[in-house]
Amino acid sequence: ARAISDASWSELRRMVEYKADWYGRTVIAVDRFYPSSRTCSACGSIVERLPLDVREWECRCGAYHDRDVNAARNILAAGLAVSACGDGVRPPRS
Repeated sequence: ARAISDASWSELRRMVEYKADWYGRTVIAVDRFYPSSRTCSACGSIVERLPLDVREWECRCGAYHDRDVNAARNILAAGLAVSACGDGVRPPRS
């Protein structure tokens, strides 16, 4: 975790936002505490606990999820909801 925090994520985000402005695009940041891995992309229920060593899991609704693919689907849905509704998933950066 320390190595990731040293990787200068804020600088990467700054560059992505600059390029997005340059090309007329919008960057939507999802809060880092958004439970994207634990939320079922099929029914929306949230698993109480999902350790990092669990890479695949099955929801109560019967949907079977790969952790990363499920998180990607949930982040895309959150971004599209923000884009359509104008509500933020995360407070805007100053």
